[in-house]
Amino acid sequence: MQTQAAEPVASGRLAQTAFALLGNWFWSGLLLIILALLVIYPMIMLVVGALTDMDPITEGIDVSRFALHHFSAALTNPNASAALVNSLIACGGGALVAVVVGLTFSWMVVRTNMPGRKLIAALSYIPLFVPPMVGAIAWSLLGSPTTGLLNTFFKWLNVDVRINIYSMGGLIAVFGMYYAPYVYMFTASALRNMDPTLEEASEISGASAFYTQLHVTFPLILPAILSSMLLSFVVMLGIYGIPSVLGSQSGIMLLSTYLFQLTSWSPPLYNAAAAVSILMIIVAAVLVLIQQKVLSKRSYITISGKGFRPRELNLGHWKWLLLVLALIYLLVVVVLPIGALAIAATRKFMFVPTMASLFELKQYSWGHFQTVLADQQTIQSVWNTLVIGCATALVGGVLAFAIGYTVQRKDAPAARVIDLISTLPAAVPGLIVGVAYLWAWIGLPIGLYGTIWILVFAFVGRFIPDTVKVLSTSLAQIHPELKEAAWISGKGPLRTIMTIILPLAKPGVAAAMTLLFVLAIRELGSSLFLYTTDTMMMAIALLNLYESGTLGTAAAFGLAQVVLLGLLIGLANRLSGGSTNSSVG
Repeated sequence: MQTQAAEPVASGRLAQTAFALLGNWFWSGLLLIILALLVIYPMIMLVVGALTDMDPITEGIDVSRFALHHFSAALTNPNASAALVNSLIACGGGALVAVVVGLTFSWMVVRTNMPGRKLIAALSYIPLFVPPMVGAIAWSLLGSPTTGLLNTFFKWLNVDVRINIYSMGGLIAVFGMYYAPYVYMFTASALRNMDPTLEEASEISGASAFYTQLHVTFPLILPAILSSMLLSFVVMLGIYGIPSVLGSQSGIMLLSTYLFQLTSWSPPLYNAAAAVSILMIIVAAVLVLIQQKVLSKRSYITISGKGFRPRELNLGHWKWLLLVLALIYLLVVVVLPIGALAIAATRKFMFVPTMASLFELKQYSWGHFQTVLADQQTIQSVWNTLVIGCATALVGGVLAFAIGYTVQRKDAPAARVIDLISTLPAAVPGLIVGVAYLWAWIGLPIGLYGTIWILVFAFVGRFIPDTVKVLSTSLAQIHPELKEAAWISGKGPLRTIMTIILPLAKPGVAAAMTLLFVLAIRELGSSLFLYTTDTMMMAIALLNLYESGTLGTAAAFGLAQVVLLGLLIGLANRLSGGSTNSSVG
């Protein structure tokens, strides 16, 4: 009797196990299909475009016309070679400046007794929320060799100093200033988690505190330094706004501006653009391999099972000098650019012959803001940006949660493959994503190109590594026993996710969606090749205003973008209970 009763129970459990296994494979397969469409397929079509002579607009998809001359033309073209060299110099130099500034800031905030560290740390994130195009326009107002506000100020002081922001040095400086927060985020975390035992041993052996920082502390966080430097370089490589504004004035062409030119000519050279994009990816891949080779030569383990607190250096009177340096940096990267935008946005004519004329109230009006409000296309770009940002945050947040939850489950089929594919876009410059999606969807008669959805999907694919990374911390903190307890109590996988996992991971989900929203509404590179008149975003509208020569109107619209972005971030942070502070930063 007992055996007969047990047989249905055993068969029921077997059927339940088989159903769960089938469901796991279906879930993983669905994620792989979505990631294949978002990441793999566009990259494959980019390669196809570089290796064929097909025209995706007039001929559709045709992979039969194999050709290699696009690569040879790109490699032998003097303009492409100059753009490659300029990109390596500008982005490499910018990454070095970002490392010096970001590492110095993280060291001052985490490891010293400098006054006002928390406030300084919070303010240092502001450049992340200023769209690169807006920052470039602000610095063109400040550092123009003829009409720049800083040069006018130096002339008034009778100081023989002249800044030319339209130079390679200007590009490097602006790149470095605006991407130093990337380095800060990586290195500050590494410094907080580093066991101070080795530093103490160094000082016990007679080394000075300065020697210890240079030869012990910083070498031990080399993985974080190199990772942040590589990330900064890859991001800079795909930035269009800064080199377009600051490089075009002096004829300095980077790969990003050269790539856009290829698609702007008549007829557009899409195949050549695809070949240049592949070369940019190869450059990024080579740097990743070099980084891995450097890091594989020694161990950087500094976290042990013992509890510890980060060492705090007592700098004595030197702490006030560090505070002054920090405030000067914030003045340069936050106050001066915003001030320049405010002056240009409210001044009738931007030319400022003397410092005295800068304070003549009759020279100011709200005319440029009125022009912005009267331009229906510009207003439409604001609405498009908000819609695309919200859609990206929603779609990307759901996908990132699904990927993060699947990767965290050790028993999920193909979890490692899903994790690998979802991290691939981190090594692809944003501009390349736009070219890849152009190749992937423009030739297919499914009506995706020319809609907001191609921009949404491009942004989701572009930023999925960032979103999953933000979510992974919250998901990793949820113990598997909670899931097992839910299953024992009779809840299925979907109910377990909705009633237990999702509520517990809510702060991480809110932070990830806020991050996606912010990244989407400030993105320019990925949208350059995908927008139409009906789907124009704020970044594109700002670029058009600047290139049309209406600098005052561009400054007004750029300032409005910064204010709008700040308000939206503050609102999202408030709605999520303050959980997005660290993640968005």
